[in-house]
Amino acid sequence: MDFQSDTAFQHRITAYGPGWIEVDGERQNSSLLLSSKTGILSWPYPRFDTLDEQAFSQLLQYRPQIIVFGSGSQLRFPRPTWIKALIQQQIGVETMDLYAACRTYNILASEGRNTIFAALIESPDTP
Repeated sequence: MDFQSDTAFQHRITAYGPGWIEVDGERQNSSLLLSSKTGILSWPYPRFDTLDEQAFSQLLQYRPQIIVFGSGSQLRFPRPTWIKALIQQQIGVETMDLYAACRTYNILASEGRNTIFAALIESPDTP
């Protein structure tokens, strides 16, 4: 039995490496939001220590079912106050390192879910 959607999805992550991801074959070297519905969106947060409540609350406007947060090269969880508005709206937030988040985003988007990937892409020498 086939459980996968028959609908091909756009805006997929096609590759990744230290300090970059590739979206639909185009390399991205800085943090971004990737919407399964609309594509790449701006997210001007170059390092984990620049994130705040505003970084996550702005995601409400896209009305996603789920947010996949790729926290960079290592697993770092957002502070509860940063994601409080999302939780209040019953929007799931899954946190993982960037590479695991890339794979998870592709799976969720391929299922047709309205997914936002918040990708913290740090330069390889950023702690």
